[in-house]
Amino acid sequence: MSVDTQRHFHEELAQVKSRLLTMSGEAEAALDLAVEALLERASDKARAVIAGDRKIDALEVEIEEQVVNLLALQQPMARDLRMLTSALKIANDLERVGDHAVNIAQSAERLAASRPIAPEPEIVEMARLARDMLSDALEAFIRGDAVAGREICRRDDKVDLLHRSVFRILLTFMMEDPHMISAGMELFLVSRNLERVADLATNIAEDVVFLVEGKSIKHHAEDRGESTT
Repeated sequence: MSVDTQRHFHEELAQVKSRLLTMSGEAEAALDLAVEALLERASDKARAVIAGDRKIDALEVEIEEQVVNLLALQQPMARDLRMLTSALKIANDLERVGDHAVNIAQSAERLAASRPIAPEPEIVEMARLARDMLSDALEAFIRGDAVAGREICRRDDKVDLLHRSVFRILLTFMMEDPHMISAGMELFLVSRNLERVADLATNIAEDVVFLVEGKSIKHHAEDRGESTT
């Protein structure tokens, strides 16, 4: 590449990163609002999440188009190539986070007329952990911080444990009162969606390690720094 071409290429890369941060912010805000809608039984907030998903979808399309153009016109190599392929995957993961926020908002709408039941504290904690993982994973990607990426992967275990705890609590409630089965199943779906958001944040964290080291740690606990015993 000429000096001018290289400078233009890196300016475009910076724009891709900026758009990913914007998309992440939109996905995180949608997740927060969906959980608020659930806890407050606020149908208006649930509808706002559902309507706002179009913006997240549009950002994914913008990022994909920009990345494909850069791949076709610049034919990058090594780390730049890994950054662009990772950006495509991350944009798709963030779009799916938006979809999970919509799923939670739809559950909130269906639960709007029902009284709050346990395990709301666990749901709140799952949402906090998943959102923090997502935010930190994007920051690690922008910084190129593989150490942070591995640390975020390990946090997924906490969300999985909470998801299992939610299932046990809800099962107890539904066995004691069959009238709670419908509401209990909706809350289990909410928990499942939050668990999937944490999985998507983990995917992004794995992409950070791939970007920096050129190594895939997906399905390899030893490469994440996790115990294999």
